[in-house]
Amino acid sequence: MTGSNFDDDEKKTTGGRNGYGAKLANIFSSEFKVECADSKRGKSFCQTFRDNMKNPGEPIIKNMTAAQVKKGDYVKISFSPDLTRFKMDSLDEDTVALLSKRAYDIAGSMANRKGKKLVVTLNGNKIPVKKFENYLALYRGIEAPTAYEMVDIRWEVGVSVSDGTFQQVSFVNSINTSKGGEHVNYIADQVAKRLATVLVRKSKGGTIVKPAQIKNYLNVFVNCLIENPAFDSQTKEFLTTKKGKFGSKCELSEAFLKKVEKSGIVDKILAMAKFREKEALGKKSGKKTVKLTGITKLDDANFAGTGKSKDCTLLLTEGDSAKSLAMSGISVVGRDYYGVFPLKGKPLNVREATNAQVSCCCRHHQWV
Repeated sequence: MTGSNFDDDEKKTTGGRNGYGAKLANIFSSEFKVECADSKRGKSFCQTFRDNMKNPGEPIIKNMTAAQVKKGDYVKISFSPDLTRFKMDSLDEDTVALLSKRAYDIAGSMANRKGKKLVVTLNGNKIPVKKFENYLALYRGIEAPTAYEMVDIRWEVGVSVSDGTFQQVSFVNSINTSKGGEHVNYIADQVAKRLATVLVRKSKGGTIVKPAQIKNYLNVFVNCLIENPAFDSQTKEFLTTKKGKFGSKCELSEAFLKKVEKSGIVDKILAMAKFREKEALGKKSGKKTVKLTGITKLDDANFAGTGKSKDCTLLLTEGDSAKSLAMSGISVVGRDYYGVFPLKGKPLNVREATNAQVSCCCRHHQWV
């Protein structure tokens, strides 16, 4: 009673592999009907199972009419869930909403696949989704893609700007991977790498933003076909197949990446990066601390770091020889309120310096 899709050498872009899906639905149904047709042989097949698959009906095989052969192959599954098994009298709103979403998922992920238009109906009404991009526009709380591209028959992707939290909508072989996976990382990494280069150029090298930080401002949309996909669980919410085994490559076009750049995401990330740099700089300056120790060549005032520190003065000299002169003067007025520290190297002109340069100097105790 298991599936037959166990040959890993055969490259398939289907979803199921072990044969659980349909059979579990059959087991939990009071009636489960399978219909399929083979136009090449001109035969149709029908079989009905009842009482949780306990009572299989006799298979019915018929010759197809010329009109049926012309329509081509098909598989049709009809079932009535055994609600008593779920301690239910009827389908509740949440279950109906979940099944309805799945109908929309099918329409969005399979629309126009391989150039063939798929018609999906829900409660007798045709779902108005003609392509993946239309489907994405239905989501609430996540901005529709500002850059969208159907790279090839196996990949269609989109990107938009998030509010600072990474979000994704993705499908693998028409399976909704609600937690994402390697296919989403594959696209997000390409976009983040490109944006990192643009951010360095726009900030003139003064702001460095890590790819992980860039991803936080991305909404990534992926609809792809992966050969023999592997998931982290039977619910297939997260793709674990590594990109080297996808069976295809998705190289984003220059036009697509240009659209991402112009979507406003660069300015948004740059503004946030500069804001964080200023915050970090503020944390490093203006703090009152206790007496400093362990700093080479620092001769601090005796009252430095105490309640009288506001009355203390630190004399900064250019080199050790100048320090000797200052120390001679302090020997006259006393060490209680005066300290000396010799500078080394060239002081940084902060007028044209970036926040990153100032922050770096503060971390290394250099004079700015």
